[in-house]
Amino acid sequence: MEMNVVILGAGESGVGAALLAKKKGYPVFVSDKGPIKEAYKIELKENNIAFEEGQHSLESIYKAAVVIKSPGIPDYIDLIRDLKAKGIAVISEIEFAAKHTDSVTIGITGSNGKTTTTNLTYHLLRTAGLDVGIGGNVGQSFARLVASQKRDYYVLELSSFQLDGIVDYRPDIAILLNISPDHLDRYEYKMENYIRSKFRITLNQQPGDLFIYNEENAYMQDYLNQHPPTARTMSVGAPNYDGQYLTINSMLRFDLSHSSLYGPHNRFNAHCAILAARQLGANREAIQQGLDSFANAPHRMEEITTIKGVSYINDSKATNVDAVYYALLSMEQPIIWVAGGQDKGNDYEPIKALVAEKVRAIVCLGLDNSTLLETFGPLVSTIVETRSCPAAVEAASQLAQPGEVVLLSPACASFDLFENFARRGELFKEAVLAFKASL
Repeated sequence: MEMNVVILGAGESGVGAALLAKKKGYPVFVSDKGPIKEAYKIELKENNIAFEEGQHSLESIYKAAVVIKSPGIPDYIDLIRDLKAKGIAVISEIEFAAKHTDSVTIGITGSNGKTTTTNLTYHLLRTAGLDVGIGGNVGQSFARLVASQKRDYYVLELSSFQLDGIVDYRPDIAILLNISPDHLDRYEYKMENYIRSKFRITLNQQPGDLFIYNEENAYMQDYLNQHPPTARTMSVGAPNYDGQYLTINSMLRFDLSHSSLYGPHNRFNAHCAILAARQLGANREAIQQGLDSFANAPHRMEEITTIKGVSYINDSKATNVDAVYYALLSMEQPIIWVAGGQDKGNDYEPIKALVAEKVRAIVCLGLDNSTLLETFGPLVSTIVETRSCPAAVEAASQLAQPGEVVLLSPACASFDLFENFARRGELFKEAVLAFKASL
């Protein structure tokens, strides 16, 4: 039976889904209410895939047997509600791709640490010689991978937005790193809705599957007490780390002295990745080789340089309070903290004690810094406001003393001043290096 596929959104997820639908012989139409990037338009044209931009033609969309929705489109908009009311299935690109592969998948989610753990798990499996691909919310879309390459294993970073659109997708190994308040504007500002979304990664798991989770996360424990998982579970607590070796299950020891994984949160991420790799047959020697050679993604506790005894670190990906908590916890030196941006309804209470203990001065980088000023004014004697990376670096460098660290770890989204967190991080790095060159 011919299935008419309509795809809403022509970013990486949507175009990947379109390529897979085309390959499988489905009639496919792509609709994006905004402009489509030129590279994606060229790709759609080269593959003879019909598309529109700047509008949604409802007559064409309502002819769909299934609609594949970009993760950036919320479920509560009128178009999605109308589609569902008409009985038209609305799914995520992850769900669509999963229907067209029988490969083993490792699904990784969490409020923080997803990209690092996904990249590390992939790297460990690849170092161990497994035939593995990586995608989802990082790199290429899952659908594009399925359309273009056949791998035995896929490691997938999965956002809550992507998990919202799954129906039958079932990861063979699911990893839930942590849950902390984030994206609440998408979930009616109800934490329980966000928690439920994250746990959709376990929705279809069977007793033969594996669920790895953070045993110290209170949100997870409360949920699991009420909703015991079907899959076999492995819980991970605080890392057993002695300053050099990470010990797992009281037996396996891994030397992290040559690793780029920085801070206790990344040792936790490494523990989860190692468990997944061991589950799939990677031996200790291969895992150690992978830990030694792993390079973390940019903008995640990324050491830029040292200037006159002051270290500069780019942690632009830290867009919520929980991520900043771990960044501050990782620092042994006094901190000049560069923070701010588009506040997502942050509760700063969990980091107040750390800020009082470790932060000597705050440089705000945002259009509206009122919440930061009000919250941390009583705790930190020096707070300055800036609206550009060069200005933030100049202010921080004037405040910092030898032996201290300037840490960009914003706790906020970037969209008030920057295109995204990556652009914020790039401009911060450029500003630091330009300052160094000017001396």
